[in-house]
Amino acid sequence: MFDLDGTLADTAPDLAAATNLLRTARGLPPAPYEALRAVASAGGRGLIGAAFGITPEDDGYPDLLSEFLDNYQSALAINSSLFEGVTPLLQYLRNNSVAWGIVTNKHTRFTDLLVAQIGLQQADCVISGDTTPFSKPHPEPLLEAARRLVLAPQTCWYVGDDLRDIQAGRAAGMLTIAAAWGYCGAKEPLSWGADHIVETPLELLELLDSPTV
Repeated sequence: MFDLDGTLADTAPDLAAATNLLRTARGLPPAPYEALRAVASAGGRGLIGAAFGITPEDDGYPDLLSEFLDNYQSALAINSSLFEGVTPLLQYLRNNSVAWGIVTNKHTRFTDLLVAQIGLQQADCVISGDTTPFSKPHPEPLLEAARRLVLAPQTCWYVGDDLRDIQAGRAAGMLTIAAAWGYCGAKEPLSWGADHIVETPLELLELLDSPTV
C-alpha cells in the first residue's frame, strides 16, 4: 500500500498553485515554491500555515481552507505527475500478482479525481481520508485497506513520505517503508523508525526480491 501525495504522485506543483492563488487574490506575492513543496504532504493545514503563518485555530483559517480546496479541485492535475520509477514499479506488481492500494489523507472528492487523471486507476483499493472515521496516523485506514484486499495486516507493506505514514503503518502492524524521494516535511526519515528507507521507487523492487525482508 502507498501514500498518494509525495509517494506515488508529485502533486506539489498544483497544491502550491492553489495556495498561491490565495496570496495573489489578496495582493500578496507568491510564496516560494520550495517552502510550499516541503509541506505538501500536510495538505491545506501545512500549505496555508507556510503561506500565511496561521494555524487551524486562528481566525480566518476556515475561509482560507475553503477557498484553497475550491482552487485545488478546479486544477488538481495540471502539473502533477507520477514520480519517476512509479509506473514500472506498479507494472511489476501487477505482472507478479502483487495486490497494491492507495491510502491517503486526501478526501475522496480530490482522491477520485486525481487517481482518474494521473493514471492510477488500476489500484486494487483506494482509501481516502474520509473513507473511515479516522485519518493517519490512526491505523484504521490501513486496516480497512487490508480488509478490502482480504489480507492480514502483518503481511502488508506501507510506503509513505511523512512521519504520520510510518506511525500509521507501525500501529497497523505492517512493515513500514519511508519514501525518501518524497516531501518528508521538516523531519528526516532516519528519525521515524521505519523498517526501511528507500531513495527511489525502483529500490522497492530490491526489497521485494530480498529473502530477508
